[in-house]
Amino acid sequence: MFNSLSDRLTATFKNLRGKGRLSEADVDGTVREIRRALLDADVAVPVVRAFAAQVKERALGAEVSAALNPGQQIVKIVNEELTGILGGETRRLNLAKVPPTVIMLAGLQGAGKTTLAGKLAKYLKAQGHTPLLVACDLQRPNAVKQLQVNGERAGVPVYAPHPGVSSEFEESSGDPVVVARNGVSEGRQKQHDIVIIDTAGRLGVDAEMMQQAADIRAAVNPHEVLFVIDAMIGQDAVNTAQAFNDGVGVTGVVLSKLDGDARGGAALSVASVTGKPIMFASTGENLSDFEVFHPDRMASRILDMGDMMTLIEQAEQNWDKGEAERMAKKFADREDFTLEDFLSQMQQIKKMGSMKKMLAMMPGAAISKQQLEQFDERQIDRIEAIVRSMTMHERVAPKIINGSRRARIAKGSGTSVSEVNQMLERFGEAQKMMKKMAAGGGMPGMPGGRGGAKKSKGGNKKKQKFGNPAKAAQAELEAKNRKSNAPAAPSGASFGQQGNQDFDPANLNLPKGFDKFLGK
Repeated sequence: MFNSLSDRLTATFKNLRGKGRLSEADVDGTVREIRRALLDADVAVPVVRAFAAQVKERALGAEVSAALNPGQQIVKIVNEELTGILGGETRRLNLAKVPPTVIMLAGLQGAGKTTLAGKLAKYLKAQGHTPLLVACDLQRPNAVKQLQVNGERAGVPVYAPHPGVSSEFEESSGDPVVVARNGVSEGRQKQHDIVIIDTAGRLGVDAEMMQQAADIRAAVNPHEVLFVIDAMIGQDAVNTAQAFNDGVGVTGVVLSKLDGDARGGAALSVASVTGKPIMFASTGENLSDFEVFHPDRMASRILDMGDMMTLIEQAEQNWDKGEAERMAKKFADREDFTLEDFLSQMQQIKKMGSMKKMLAMMPGAAISKQQLEQFDERQIDRIEAIVRSMTMHERVAPKIINGSRRARIAKGSGTSVSEVNQMLERFGEAQKMMKKMAAGGGMPGMPGGRGGAKKSKGGNKKKQKFGNPAKAAQAELEAKNRKSNAPAAPSGASFGQQGNQDFDPANLNLPKGFDKFLGK
């Protein structure tokens, strides 16, 4: 969503690198480029003016002039101001002291309210709640059916006493206010601690829609009224959000379609103009593509500084603790890393979701944005198919896989022999990396890990010795080339980098050797 804005801001900050002191002209030029980038991203003009003025005032102040690195201090200021206009702090749902907590969804037709109702229900169910969906959109054709399907996929019951409109030529005879009121009663009787009400939308803001939404709010007295807005709506987002805030009285904002390729200025405008916090974001079509909105993390993503906290949280939620303990014990016992272990790790990665989204959260991801777009998500599926086509003995002892076995594996997995060869080669590299981790107590290239080169008593790094002088000379030449071709670390990077061509995960600050998992 913020690719264009992120690229513009990153390019602007590059001009500040290496400057020991920033003149007023430098600050003016930087603020001017930031203002243009925000306007191009469809951020509301009043928000841009206030943002640029605040950045300029702080940039010309003592906090920059006294800074050791003024360029980095400017980035820090922009990061803090972006966090401010995105809402400042993470806002959680206000749960009722006496259940059920009533959550009402409001917004324009096409904003994604019905889909988001299913996503929110699934998210809350995973948190240990027992939500109930209430179908109050009786005007849009098949809206009730869509909510029932989403409820079934999320494993959440749906209260839908009225079928609603089934075609665009019919008129609804049901009363959504009565359905909402009875839905809350149903939730209370069946001991659901959260009731989510899906209301009707229109193609534009009109008095009839506002009145219906206001009547539903008056009837059920919800604890939260969430305004669902399409993040790709552009400049009109501010007017629409303000109209709903005045007509219905929203308590929070939910951004849908945040995975789109539009400029995304709505996200930077709504919270600042309405004064209501952005609470959740929908980042894909699946019901699991839903996350809590953290202003500070989103600001870091925009500035290409990564979002490691969200990545860690996803790993904690999806990673099998038993499997992690088994692998830790295996490393401690110095056991070999087998293809069965490799398959297990690939399955754990798949549980975390899209590989592209995970890599995009790494610091410096914008450097390899084009390569990220070309990354094939099906690569992990092909690797899984190849490994599953092997016998258990072959998975434990891959050295026995000769030419005839490779042909059989390729035929069984629907791949080619060359793909099988490439997978086995990648596995060999991964196996070497795991041995280094087990021997050194950490992942090579990671801060605090002991997997790097050890030092001798004299303080110099211990060099690898070769019996063949030609091989030793070649290794030394390759080491010099890697050092000279290594790219500079981007702002906010925390891992070391190694040079490569084409799609280079090292540009994403990944540990050395991890590229073998990604198809290189």
